[in-house]
Amino acid sequence: MSIFEIGMLVGFGFAWPFSIYRSYTSRQNGGKSVLFLWVILFGYVCGILHKIFYNFDLVIYLYILNSLMVSVDLVLFYRNRGLLENFKF
Repeated sequence: MSIFEIGMLVGFGFAWPFSIYRSYTSRQNGGKSVLFLWVILFGYVCGILHKIFYNFDLVIYLYILNSLMVSVDLVLFYRNRGLLENFKF
């Protein structure tokens, strides 16, 4: 378990709730990149797989939490884009 890995995940983790709140309340995607969100999610999934196969420790829960928050932000991105018009939040 690396303190630097924990710091990185906590730092990013604090940003996602604000992004989710902004996406949810504004119903707009201004300034968001769907490609960026997918790349970040891919990185978190790779981190989770690394923890499972090579170095299992409690940091995996930070990866899981962050990946869930990015997934919520992705769903809101598509909702705001109009692709989920019939999906009510």
